[in-house]
Amino acid sequence: MVKEFIFHGKSVQEVTKMSIEEFAKLVPARERRKIKRGFTEVEKKLLEDIRSNPKDIKTHARDMIVIPEMIGKTIKVHNGKEWTMVIIEAELLGHRLGEFAQTRRQVKHSAPGIGATRSSASLSVR
Repeated sequence: MVKEFIFHGKSVQEVTKMSIEEFAKLVPARERRKIKRGFTEVEKKLLEDIRSNPKDIKTHARDMIVIPEMIGKTIKVHNGKEWTMVIIEAELLGHRLGEFAQTRRQVKHSAPGIGATRSSASLSVR
Protein backbone atom coordinates (compact mmCIF):
# COMPACT_ATOMS: atom_id res chain seq x y z
CA MET A 1 0.00 0.00 0.00
CA VAL A 2 1.41 3.36 -1.05
CA LYS A 3 1.49 6.04 1.60
CA GLU A 4 -0.29 9.23 0.54
CA PHE A 5 1.69 12.48 0.73
CA ILE A 6 0.32 14.96 3.28
CA PHE A 7 1.36 18.64 3.22
CA HIS A 8 0.84 20.18 6.68
CA GLY A 9 -2.23 18.04 7.34
CA LYS A 10 -3.77 18.48 3.87
CA SER A 11 -3.87 15.98 1.02
CA VAL A 12 -2.53 16.92 -2.41
CA GLN A 13 -6.07 17.28 -3.78
CA GLU A 14 -7.01 19.68 -0.98
CA VAL A 15 -3.85 21.73 -1.51
CA THR A 16 -4.38 22.05 -5.28
CA LYS A 17 -7.90 23.42 -4.70
CA MET A 18 -6.62 26.13 -2.33
CA SER A 19 -6.09 29.74 -3.31
CA ILE A 20 -2.58 31.16 -3.11
CA GLU A 21 -3.50 33.05 0.09
CA GLU A 22 -4.72 29.86 1.79
CA PHE A 23 -1.56 28.05 0.68
CA ALA A 24 0.56 30.87 2.11
CA LYS A 25 -0.81 30.10 5.58
CA LEU A 26 0.65 26.58 5.39
CA VAL A 27 4.23 27.44 4.37
CA PRO A 28 7.03 28.74 6.65
CA ALA A 29 7.36 32.44 7.45
CA ARG A 30 9.95 33.34 4.78
CA GLU A 31 7.87 31.87 1.96
CA ARG A 32 4.65 33.29 3.44
CA ARG A 33 6.20 36.78 3.44
CA LYS A 34 7.31 36.44 -0.18
CA ILE A 35 3.83 35.35 -1.31
CA LYS A 36 2.19 38.14 0.70
CA ARG A 37 4.43 40.82 -0.86
CA GLY A 38 3.66 39.55 -4.37
CA PHE A 39 5.64 37.95 -7.13
CA THR A 40 8.16 39.78 -9.33
CA GLU A 41 7.54 40.37 -13.04
CA VAL A 42 9.74 37.39 -13.99
CA GLU A 43 7.84 35.14 -11.59
CA LYS A 44 4.48 36.38 -12.93
CA LYS A 45 5.62 35.57 -16.47
CA LEU A 46 6.64 32.08 -15.32
CA LEU A 47 3.15 31.54 -13.86
CA GLU A 48 1.57 32.70 -17.13
CA ASP A 49 3.76 30.22 -19.04
CA ILE A 50 2.72 27.43 -16.67
CA ARG A 51 -0.97 28.29 -17.03
CA SER A 52 -0.77 28.40 -20.84
CA ASN A 53 0.85 24.93 -20.62
CA PRO A 54 3.63 24.99 -23.21
CA LYS A 55 5.92 22.01 -23.56
CA ASP A 56 9.20 23.82 -22.93
CA ILE A 57 9.14 26.06 -19.84
CA LYS A 58 12.49 27.69 -19.09
CA THR A 59 13.19 30.18 -16.34
CA HIS A 60 15.93 32.10 -14.57
CA ALA A 61 13.63 32.68 -11.57
CA ARG A 62 15.49 30.45 -9.12
CA ASP A 63 13.83 32.13 -6.12
CA MET A 64 10.30 31.24 -7.25
CA ILE A 65 8.39 29.23 -4.64
CA VAL A 66 6.84 25.97 -5.79
CA ILE A 67 3.07 26.47 -5.51
CA PRO A 68 0.27 23.91 -5.98
CA GLU A 69 -0.60 24.87 -9.57
CA MET A 70 2.92 23.83 -10.64
CA ILE A 71 2.45 20.18 -9.60
CA GLY A 72 2.93 17.82 -12.52
CA LYS A 73 4.82 20.33 -14.69
CA THR A 74 8.41 20.06 -15.90
CA ILE A 75 10.41 23.28 -15.65
CA LYS A 76 13.95 23.91 -16.84
CA VAL A 77 15.81 26.07 -14.32
CA HIS A 78 19.05 27.82 -15.28
CA ASN A 79 21.97 27.12 -12.95
CA GLY A 80 24.35 29.66 -14.49
CA LYS A 81 25.71 27.36 -17.17
CA GLU A 82 22.98 25.06 -18.39
CA TRP A 83 19.29 24.25 -17.96
CA THR A 84 18.46 21.69 -15.26
CA MET A 85 15.17 19.86 -15.68
CA VAL A 86 13.02 19.90 -12.53
CA ILE A 87 9.91 17.73 -12.38
CA ILE A 88 7.54 19.38 -9.91
CA GLU A 89 6.02 16.88 -7.47
CA ALA A 90 3.95 17.38 -4.33
CA GLU A 91 7.02 16.89 -2.12
CA LEU A 92 8.57 20.08 -3.54
CA LEU A 93 5.75 22.39 -2.34
CA GLY A 94 7.02 25.42 -0.44
CA HIS A 95 10.60 25.04 -1.65
CA ARG A 96 12.41 27.32 -4.12
CA LEU A 97 13.20 26.22 -7.68
CA GLY A 98 16.90 27.04 -7.21
CA GLU A 99 17.22 24.34 -4.58
CA PHE A 100 16.88 21.70 -7.27
CA ALA A 101 19.28 23.22 -9.84
CA GLN A 102 22.68 23.14 -8.15
CA THR A 103 25.10 25.89 -9.21
CA ARG A 104 28.26 24.21 -7.95
CA ARG A 105 29.63 20.81 -8.80
CA GLN A 106 31.73 18.45 -6.76
CA VAL A 107 35.44 19.07 -7.30
CA LYS A 108 37.20 16.06 -8.81
CA HIS A 109 40.95 16.37 -8.81
CA SER A 110 43.16 14.37 -11.13
CA ALA A 111 46.92 13.82 -11.07
CA PRO A 112 49.12 16.91 -10.57
CA GLY A 113 50.50 18.52 -13.72
CA ILE A 114 54.11 18.92 -14.83
CA GLY A 115 55.93 21.34 -12.56
CA ALA A 116 53.43 20.96 -9.73
CA THR A 117 55.97 19.22 -7.51
CA ARG A 118 59.75 19.48 -7.19
CA SER A 119 60.28 16.01 -8.64
CA SER A 120 58.18 16.71 -11.73
CA ALA A 121 59.86 20.05 -12.47
CA SER A 122 62.86 18.38 -14.07
CA LEU A 123 60.84 16.03 -16.32
CA SER A 124 60.92 16.43 -20.05
CA VAL A 125 57.74 17.80 -21.59
CA ARG A 126 58.03 15.43 -24.56
